[in-house]
Amino acid sequence: MTRSEPLMEAAGVGHIYAGGQVGCEDVSFRLYPGEVLGIVGESGSGKSTLLSCLAGALEPSSGQVKFDVGRQGLRDVFQLSEPERRLLMRTEWGIVRQNPRDGLRMSVSAGGNVGERLMAVGERHYGQIRDQALDWLGRVEIAADRVDHLPRTFSGGMQQRVQIARILVSRPRLVFMDEPTGGLDVSVQARLLDLLRGLVRDLGVAAVVVTHDLAVVRLLSDRLMVMRHGRVVEHGLTDRVLDDPQHPYSQLLVSSVLQA
Repeated sequence: MTRSEPLMEAAGVGHIYAGGQVGCEDVSFRLYPGEVLGIVGESGSGKSTLLSCLAGALEPSSGQVKFDVGRQGLRDVFQLSEPERRLLMRTEWGIVRQNPRDGLRMSVSAGGNVGERLMAVGERHYGQIRDQALDWLGRVEIAADRVDHLPRTFSGGMQQRVQIARILVSRPRLVFMDEPTGGLDVSVQARLLDLLRGLVRDLGVAAVVVTHDLAVVRLLSDRLMVMRHGRVVEHGLTDRVLDDPQHPYSQLLVSSVLQA
């Protein structure tokens, strides 16, 4: 795949909720393999609605979301059959949720959570599954002697790392991250971000990261979209947008961080 062939393409994506509330409006971009796109904005800006549309959880009222499914090239996600979309979620995509409890099976061990994702993509050899689970838990700094422990016995930061291992073990091509460090202590956030950045870069995974935290996108994303009232008001290279914001709203976001 070359740079000229996007992994995902959003064209005029919009969603209007019942009652006429605009969730997002006329959002377009291309995401390339291995690229990380950050989406920022205050609460109610439309970034979470857009993420739901991109991840196939919410059908847009207008526009299209296309993904490169292989030999068939870019296909509209919402024109795929339900089995095709489920397969996509198990193999090509992953979602890192803000609350790791929403992305883990709390009644299954840490190793079992990672192993389930492998089984979903066809792995059947128990020994190999356990070995890969141990390897990935090690990558996210979970000690081997915790492999059989339930996630509820872990701290929030450790649960988030187990969720990351569960998602990345199957080497998806695209990962959606919804406030991946939200609710964690600052020191825990910093370590988790450093870990995420290394894993994403090593695997060459493309990602869409939604957050209100500019430090998160500064560290993780290549490009940045700033949203306000459902629309993209600024879009460019992350460092350029954060160091020299052009739109008054982007300027306000950046200055509020500098003054904090």
